[in-house]
Amino acid sequence: MTAPEPGGAGIVLRDMTEADLPAVHRLEQVLFPDDAWTEQMLREELSGQPRTRRYVIAESSGGEIVGYAGLASVGGHADVQTIGVAPGARGAGIGATLLTELIDEAVRRGDEGLFLEVRVDNAPARRLYERFGFEQIGVRERYYQPADVDAAVMFRRLRERPPIGFTREDS
Repeated sequence: MTAPEPGGAGIVLRDMTEADLPAVHRLEQVLFPDDAWTEQMLREELSGQPRTRRYVIAESSGGEIVGYAGLASVGGHADVQTIGVAPGARGAGIGATLLTELIDEAVRRGDEGLFLEVRVDNAPARRLYERFGFEQIGVRERYYQPADVDAAVMFRRLRERPPIGFTREDS
């Protein structure tokens, strides 16, 4: 899995491992200083792989982690847990590549839909999600603490579900 990077070098996506946690946590603190996940929270998320979780990192050709993303998948629905791209690597399509991988993973798992929360004041992220077919379906007031910022709840359907009580006949 590769994506373009400025200067023509490739970005490689790979599964996140426990060895990646210190670097991912440092990046998390830079990207989300008010509400960064702890390294222990990240470790707990990784413990769900591959059963209910999938976490990937985007790595530069020099081996630097320039992005990461996580998905939770339970009961036919998935949630984007996180997506982060290093400030110096933004604008190169890394966020889109990470999001594509999460969507593809949710489809592979047979999920019907994909949810996410995004800060209402994060216009670039919201534009990315809208480009990928997500629609805002609600707001979680004061979701991001301690900044007291609302979250837009967004959803993208991945496959149609037959009405309950009916089955499709394949002829």
